[in-house]
Amino acid sequence: MSTLDPRILDTVATGSYHAPHDVLGIHADAASTGWVVRARRPLAKSVTARFADGRAVELEHVRAGIWEGSFFVDPTSYEIVSTYDDGTEFVQDDPYRHLPTLGELDIHLIHEGRHEKLWTVLGSRPLTHDGVAGTAFAVWAPHAQAVRVVGDINGWDGAAHSMRSLGSSGIWELFIPEVGPGCTYKYEILTRSGSWIMKADPMARLAEVPPGTASIVTESAYQWQDSGWLAARRESEPHRQPMSIYELHVGSWREGLSYRELADELIPYVISLGFTHVEFMPLAEHPFGGSWGYQVSGYYAPTSRFGSPDDVRYLIDRLHEAGIGVIVDWVPGHFPKDAFALAQFDGEAVYEHPDPRRGEHRDWGTLIFDYGRSEVRNFLVANALYWFEEFHVDGLRVDAVASMLYLDYSREAGEWEPNIYGGRENLEAIRFLQEVNATVYKQHPGVAMIAEESTSYPGVTAPTSQSGLGFGSKWNMGWMNDSLVYIGRDPMYRSHHENDLSFSFVYAFSENFILPISHDEVVHGKGSLLSRMPGDHWQQLANMRAFLAYMWSHPGKQLLFMGQEFGQFSEWSESRSLDWWTLDQPSHRQLHDFVGSLNRIYREHAPLWQRDHDGAAFSRLGAPTWNPNVLAFSRIDEAGNTIVVVCNFSGVPIENFQLELPSSGVWAEVLNTDAAEFGGSGTGNFGHVTASESNLATFTLPPLGVLWLSREAN
Repeated sequence: MSTLDPRILDTVATGSYHAPHDVLGIHADAASTGWVVRARRPLAKSVTARFADGRAVELEHVRAGIWEGSFFVDPTSYEIVSTYDDGTEFVQDDPYRHLPTLGELDIHLIHEGRHEKLWTVLGSRPLTHDGVAGTAFAVWAPHAQAVRVVGDINGWDGAAHSMRSLGSSGIWELFIPEVGPGCTYKYEILTRSGSWIMKADPMARLAEVPPGTASIVTESAYQWQDSGWLAARRESEPHRQPMSIYELHVGSWREGLSYRELADELIPYVISLGFTHVEFMPLAEHPFGGSWGYQVSGYYAPTSRFGSPDDVRYLIDRLHEAGIGVIVDWVPGHFPKDAFALAQFDGEAVYEHPDPRRGEHRDWGTLIFDYGRSEVRNFLVANALYWFEEFHVDGLRVDAVASMLYLDYSREAGEWEPNIYGGRENLEAIRFLQEVNATVYKQHPGVAMIAEESTSYPGVTAPTSQSGLGFGSKWNMGWMNDSLVYIGRDPMYRSHHENDLSFSFVYAFSENFILPISHDEVVHGKGSLLSRMPGDHWQQLANMRAFLAYMWSHPGKQLLFMGQEFGQFSEWSESRSLDWWTLDQPSHRQLHDFVGSLNRIYREHAPLWQRDHDGAAFSRLGAPTWNPNVLAFSRIDEAGNTIVVVCNFSGVPIENFQLELPSSGVWAEVLNTDAAEFGGSGTGNFGHVTASESNLATFTLPPLGVLWLSREAN
């Protein structure tokens, strides 16, 4: 008869003991100089421990399905053989004979928030342990009384696979032999209040297709082919390279495509348009499609709606092969309240801040991470690194940074708690952003960390060594708002609002900006970009071309949301494909081709991108006469080559317009948005403009048109 406390045996039998490995498996027998082996096999008729050296030890039933046997020879590896009344026999390696799959250093780094490859020690990981193939499961649940693995492996009865607590770390671990990729599972967690709750794995690398919510064991077999791309990226400086970004939502670009099918259709399309990068709206798993991916339940699992993680790798690898960079939206600012995911993970606040004044976004119905908790910070920093290392992405666009920076974001007086200095800044979130940016850039030089930050918070793209947030780029939301207000006005009234267009030049070099016309500008009743343009259809298209040419020549990089490149009429909806039929209309096909020409000319002329963030490379032009409907400026590259941009946002051509150019001589008209090939009126200057010895040029400005004039250095 076992000498163990019957109460402990009962909790082991129900899978609710925090240290099942202390009971099950092989242990020195305190009552003798031998050994004892125990196994949990409820309903078994007989149970035997069969050792690798051929010995067998018959076990006796002790209590509540717990079997025990003694022996006096040093133990070797063994299997548990159990038979049942119907004559069936099961032979299984014992999960409880194995040592932990995490080492002391892993646990220390996690506690300190410094385990930069967290996904290699937590979650479900197929591996060979102690010479046995199986899957290691590990999860952080610091308030739990017990944790069980439940899933296909045990008929969703987790009592057979209770996990051991690794002490004060809050980590629970179990290696289960013979379990491999494809196994569907969750964790059953016994809360401090005594309730069992079931949760998906926060570190799972694959999840069921929604509305399924279980996690799935997976491992990658993909062989990358982009070593040359990555080597070149490490030596690159993104700020000194052309960058025009095509933003898209995978599910609605062309509805019904898998990741692999998307590669076949998206890549030639992006090549034809000349964009340097694509930006995917969030690819991480999310339960509600209507959130567009911005309410994430599985930060380490690409959404399985369109295929497997290796299918994502294939898509990105193919994009790199085609010379196209990949940016992915990343959402460390908040997460949904869905009961199966991160919210109240072990029955209490774990990932979210416990104070609702800091831990809840009431406007969005989501929860806010506890950035001051080292394990939570580690979860997020490692997740950023995961996307770079496991999926070779070239950049992360960090969503809703403003909501992270301010404690009073979307809160009234009395609804928020000041920081320790009495201010409104979230100091823990600021430190987290600095850490993730510094870590990413240290480990992956040449990538892009991009902030969607909508306020005037100082130093978003300043180095962390100078107390900045350390981002590489920031979305210029001020430019976006002002320019869309301006271009939406009737040309008759634009002369009174020139400041809406030019004010951005005042602060254009205060940060490293990206100019975004994103998905947010074509939803919620705003209409499409084309529908916001004034006038008849011809004028709308002319305004579109002029606006995009102004945008592409303005200091900063560019981002355009899918559908705007061909002038989609309707608002975007995530539930259906883009209106591809629009391209059957010649004028819209011409707009599409114009965007391709715009990107090609942009990439060919370094003044438009090489010194985007250098104010000394930019000059406003206006002499000898000033017209409130005309915006003119010049940009210069490191070799002294110059581009002059002249925008006429009035609805009529301006003949004999005079402008002092930066130098005399012949200036090539490399872009005219009013060219007949783009659907314009064909008003222009026969391909060139000549400036006199005094640098004065007299030429024609097309209606609702933009000219790019190029002069190479002598």
